Amino acid sequence: MESLIFGPWGRLALAMLGIVVVAQVVHRLSRPVVVRLAAFSPVVLAVVRRCDRSVQWLVPLVALQLVLQGMPQDLPGLAAVEHVNGVLLIVVITWFATRAVSGVADGVIALHPSETADNLTARRVYTQTRVLARITSGAMLVTGLAFVLMTFPRARQLGASLLASAGVAGLVVGIAARSVFSNLLAGLQIALAQPIRIDDVLIVEGEWGRVEEITATYVVLKIWDERRMVIPLGWFIEHPFQNWTRRSAELLGTVFLWVDYTLPVDTIRAEAKRICEASPNWDRRVCVVQVTDSNERAMQLRILVSSVASGPNFDLRCELREALVGFIQREHPQAFSRVRAALVEPKPAPPGA
Repeated sequence: MESLIFGPWGRLALAMLGIVVVAQVVHRLSRPVVVRLAAFSPVVLAVVRRCDRSVQWLVPLVALQLVLQGMPQDLPGLAAVEHVNGVLLIVVITWFATRAVSGVADGVIALHPSETADNLTARRVYTQTRVLARITSGAMLVTGLAFVLMTFPRARQLGASLLASAGVAGLVVGIAARSVFSNLLAGLQIALAQPIRIDDVLIVEGEWGRVEEITATYVVLKIWDERRMVIPLGWFIEHPFQNWTRRSAELLGTVFLWVDYTLPVDTIRAEAKRICEASPNWDRRVCVVQVTDSNERAMQLRILVSSVASGPNFDLRCELREALVGFIQREHPQAFSRVRAALVEPKPAPPGA
């Protein structure tokens, strides 16, 4: 028992235990100091907070790897311990790298808050940062898995044999993964070209909604009635769609009314202007009343109004439609569209008919 405790493995176990304890104590004591020093930059602070848990494991594993390198190489079982520690070190480094990427993304987004009225730049930065961070994290995970497999000799041989005989298998895998890779490439195009962004208002397949989430392979569109439409990223590259907030959230909306020819248009124009000025949903850019169509029964009025976004514009159009209908009911009830008919008295029948 004494030889086991004071032998090479006993000393190694005590050294490992001491390293882990010292690393945890140093981490607990230095964490508030590091957070305080990193407070000067939102990006650095976000990285520190994201990497806190992974650093807690990374430091002792690195120290253990250095200790193992200093042990006699002829020690029985040392190679297996080094291999296990090396695999754990690769896993933790991959974890640390992905968390660091997420921290950088959080910091960049924090520098561009989206709570402002004109958040076009913030939404562009948010979309680019999130999509690129997810792609980078995915690449790091694949790289970490590859390094872990390379630590196993048999896995290396298997990989070499797969590469040597990649004929039919490579063709099958390529065909099966075609849609996945196309969506990944589409995600990269969307992150760089930005045809859509987080919180953009889109019309897709006749559905009105806002972009709620953009992942590495699909987009989640939140429909106005709380439904969610999940769309592959490749769809946006191959099909046309409407983006109401591509350059600006400002929008023009229309209200159509069919009225009789006896209705004075100037009166409706003045009433529409009064309604718009009293509404908080009008941005004071456009309020126009025009006769856009006519037929043998009535004329069509188009009221064109503007708002800062699609939501207020919809509310303004509803307000305007309701208020104008009520105004016509009160002031010009005879001016609603109606059907005219000329009543002709029947001629008396000739005598003897």
